Amino acid sequence: MPLPDQPDLISLFVAPLNQLGVTYMVTGSLAAGTYGEPRLTNDVDLVIVLSAADAGRLYAAFDPSAFYVPPLEVIETERRRPLHGHFNLIHHDTAFKADVYLAGDDPLHYWALDRREQIMVDEEPVWVAPPAYVILRKLQYFRDAGSPKHLTDIRAMLAVLGPRLDQPALMAQIATMHLEAAWERVQHDR
Repeated sequence: MPLPDQPDLISLFVAPLNQLGVTYMVTGSLAAGTYGEPRLTNDVDLVIVLSAADAGRLYAAFDPSAFYVPPLEVIETERRRPLHGHFNLIHHDTAFKADVYLAGDDPLHYWALDRREQIMVDEEPVWVAPPAYVILRKLQYFRDAGSPKHLTDIRAMLAVLGPRLDQPALMAQIATMHLEAAWERVQHDR
């Protein structure tokens, strides 16, 4: 919950994306908190489909007097990467940050974008990554970095979602991504 008169992550970063009409989804800890147990964070993870025309519009949508915005050339370079394109937007007054990941040619991003869910936050529509995608990414982060916070987030999501979680789709992707050991860790420690 933002403090009175303090902007929040949605109004700072998601509302402009809605105004631009670009395809995006919120992921990371904000998405995990949507499906599980919320926790404080000062950043939002976003996956965005960004065309060449959208890159310039996105650059112009974030006033450089209020935000750190990378140069348009950097946004373009990251946009053209087939995988792992990434840049940050940072709000000067609050130090709130958006980690922007470009969809590129990543099939998992498109799988999730096809299944994203819309929720309302203070009358603002917000597209959120589907729970299975959030779990998959958190399993990857756990496998790669070992941080137990990802397992905690996953367990909270599983407890809240119950049968609403698309288990067959999740299990298929776990096998495809070779995340069985990380998934076993989630199951073992529950």
